[in-house]
Amino acid sequence: MDEPLLIRDRTAIVGVGHTEYAKSIDRSEKRLALEAILAALADAGIAPYEVDGLSSYTLETTDETEIARNLGLGDLTWFSQVGYGGGAGCGVVGQAAMAVATGQCRVAVAWRSRKRGAASARPWAGVAERVKGNHQWTRPFGLLRPVDEIAMLTRRYMHDHGATRPQLGAVAVTVRRHANRNPDAMMHAKTLTLEQYLDARWVSEPLCLFDNCLESDGAAAVVITGTDRARDLPGPPVLIHGFAQAVPRQHQVMTNYFCDDPLLGPSHACASLLWRHAAFGPGDVDVAQLYDAFSPLVPLSLEGYGFCGRGEGASFGEGDRLAFDGPGRIGGGLPVNTSGGGMSEAYLHGFNLIVEGVRQMRGTSRSQVPGATTCLVTSGEGVPTSALLLRSDDR
Repeated sequence: MDEPLLIRDRTAIVGVGHTEYAKSIDRSEKRLALEAILAALADAGIAPYEVDGLSSYTLETTDETEIARNLGLGDLTWFSQVGYGGGAGCGVVGQAAMAVATGQCRVAVAWRSRKRGAASARPWAGVAERVKGNHQWTRPFGLLRPVDEIAMLTRRYMHDHGATRPQLGAVAVTVRRHANRNPDAMMHAKTLTLEQYLDARWVSEPLCLFDNCLESDGAAAVVITGTDRARDLPGPPVLIHGFAQAVPRQHQVMTNYFCDDPLLGPSHACASLLWRHAAFGPGDVDVAQLYDAFSPLVPLSLEGYGFCGRGEGASFGEGDRLAFDGPGRIGGGLPVNTSGGGMSEAYLHGFNLIVEGVRQMRGTSRSQVPGATTCLVTSGEGVPTSALLLRSDDR
């Protein structure tokens, strides 16, 4: 690919915003989306009428016309949606960056609004609906929820590579410590020890309560412009250095049964494109926000994006090497999910990970990694996925 076609550093995130995160918020998904977008625009110093591009998840219950009308936007010249739930987060931002870089729009907003705190709001609660698609081959036989599907992959991972529950617990305990520093996190006031993790009830063996993400109400948004425009705005721009999406060959969502190796997930295919177009590699990443709907997705992502070898992801997180105040890069580790992530801050299908990545690059995180200038953000492992490389602006 010719260099002029690359989007590397040609666009930037110039504003972030979010609502509160809670088990139940007494406002509609549309209202939450509008609040988060307005907060992001205020952070960017950009008026709503300047927005001419919108990017969202296919799972959004809001649509572009409602958002545009209620915010008082001008003419939209580009809009898009990305599917596959948790795989879409980096995709909606990356596609917006491509639209800005190619002149389809000048100011784009990407967002996720979600009300899933109530048990009745979750997709698997719809027991009256006929099971369709690939789910017809798994759900009637006991894999009712995403956690059941990931539990199967986790058992295979433990069998093949000797991973242990304490190694998974290190992920849960570390991200909880990060959340304990973050007043916006749903688990801000609730500490977690490894002993508590190991004593927790099963949700789908071998995954316990603390291996699962939260179910949250809330919304978050980011604003993307061209880099030249970004440098004239009040706040520090965060450059979008790289973006990739991938569906690996013979992929089946969540279970991956059709592959020779079900643990060779979408992150490997996504990483190949991401690093090919980047000016730096995994060893140069200062902090990562890795999609964590379930704890085993973190070691799988560490392997997929090249921070360690196959089968080494679970042991990679031992010894506080995922903590922002642990041995970190000096000990060969990597600070991960510094806001608490989906397991301890909130679960917005990964969009809050993007907001935290921006804050790390701005130097404003509650668990700030000293001197961090590069950040990897990933979307769902186990589904068609996407990833972003962010970096601070050195000009």
